[in-house]
Amino acid sequence: MEMIIPVKGAVAFQITLDPGTWIFDDRKIELTDFFSGNTEETDELEEYKRATGAHWSREIMEGAVFPPTLKTERKFKKSELLTGTFGMRLEPFLNNAQPLEGANQVVIETKDGETAFDIETAKSLLLKFSHEGKPLQEDGPAHVLLPDGSNSDHPITDVRAIRVEKVTAV
Repeated sequence: MEMIIPVKGAVAFQITLDPGTWIFDDRKIELTDFFSGNTEETDELEEYKRATGAHWSREIMEGAVFPPTLKTERKFKKSELLTGTFGMRLEPFLNNAQPLEGANQVVIETKDGETAFDIETAKSLLLKFSHEGKPLQEDGPAHVLLPDGSNSDHPITDVRAIRVEKVTAV
């Protein structure tokens, strides 16, 4: 099974996605919390600024040593990674590929067929890449989930490619 997903078609840049590396990406979403409504949208730049400022202040006040609480936080985050169910939004990847002007549809190519979404709906899709701390080996490398979680019991599986198209109305 191929573990990368190409984004191709009517895009300025054909890119490949490697869900195996997303566990290290700060943009990942814990899906259990997301679908239960326990998450809040945050501005990534503001969050980065806040964290950087807190780190800088801690270094000024305490020096460059890690306090015991920071070590505990790291252990907690590691156990969370080993047991969590995670996904990524499709939007930043579509934006990086830069759909060409007039592109209005995204097709998810799977082992068993294709599923099409208008481009705005596609941007809100989630790519699940981990279930209870394990990568999706059997029917992965990623599952496509609707943002409301309505297909979480029966996601689009065996994703092979994401194709952007210009479709004209007949």
